Amino acid sequence: MINQDMDFAARLIQWQQRHGRHDLPWQKSRDPYRVWLSEIMLQQTRVATVVAYFQRFLARFPSLSDLARAPLDEVMAAWSGLGYYARARNLHACARRLDAEHGGDFPRTPEAIAALPGIGRSTANAIAAFCHGARVPILDGNVKRVLCRYFGVSGYPGAAAVEQRLWRLAESLLPQRDIATYIQAQMDLGATLCTRSRPRCEACPVAVSCVARAEDRIALLPQRRPRRVLPERRVRVLLLADRQRLLLLARPPTGLWGGLLSLPELPEGDDPSIHAANCLGCEATQFEELPPLRHSFTHFHLTLLPLLAHARPQPRAAERSGETWLGRDDCAAAALPTPIRKLLQRFFELSPAPGAAPGPEPAGESGRPAIR
Repeated sequence: MINQDMDFAARLIQWQQRHGRHDLPWQKSRDPYRVWLSEIMLQQTRVATVVAYFQRFLARFPSLSDLARAPLDEVMAAWSGLGYYARARNLHACARRLDAEHGGDFPRTPEAIAALPGIGRSTANAIAAFCHGARVPILDGNVKRVLCRYFGVSGYPGAAAVEQRLWRLAESLLPQRDIATYIQAQMDLGATLCTRSRPRCEACPVAVSCVARAEDRIALLPQRRPRRVLPERRVRVLLLADRQRLLLLARPPTGLWGGLLSLPELPEGDDPSIHAANCLGCEATQFEELPPLRHSFTHFHLTLLPLLAHARPQPRAAERSGETWLGRDDCAAAALPTPIRKLLQRFFELSPAPGAAPGPEPAGESGRPAIR
């Protein structure tokens, strides 16, 4: 099959030069820092979303050294809303290692790049190909879809055996020249023509020899991840309001929302007033249940159950580590997970004008039960 498709790369290169994308901001430079940043941001995220984040991130951290020397909380704030926050933590860790061990420069070989934090084989190959002309394949989601359809590859592409077959196919198709253009062509083809739904086969430069098209299997390939029932998690969170400010806590550096600010969580079975006094250093009574908020992750569904109360911070010699009281304007620029930001937006939309207490009305007047 490969012999009859020796012009696969040539067709893609010719198509990309005429019809591919040429105006994406990271395409204007072969700077490894910019290529790397774009590749990390584009993991699990659409181009339309990434463009604005990429430009804002570069404005805040214009060089790898700027990123390496910035506090992690500033990096997380710049990433806030883009999701998959381990990417940002790895990005910062990688920049610090490059700054400390490589003088702020990326190594040139794919193997050395792949050894850095948060950089897998495909991302390392993309950096090496775009910046140094290395003759290596990539295998991101778009390329997997193109190859699965073109060669009629069955099976979930995330499975080890299927993925290895796709790597072999990707390597066998590499041209001898114009590597960067070819790599970009694969990305562009998957993103603009060979899309998951409603692919534009009539405009595809390799449709004539596509197995999925010939066998009427376009809608079936690539095969989706085997469905499984995702577990459900329910967490009570506290919106402790001191006038126009809310109490937020720094999450641990690893794990869910690592390094971001979030609302305090109430352990199951704990009294919210006692927990606020003993663990959060504030008096809070008359807790009111607010509507829940559901958010889905790759591996589970999360339902946040918010409890709102007016709170009075207790006098103390020093601020507790990781605690901060933020107002409306502060929250807008803070490093917050998307569902937490939504809860805060709900609160500020309903909160009274500055100077008035935003806490809930007493039970019996609000029409909703208070939890003591």
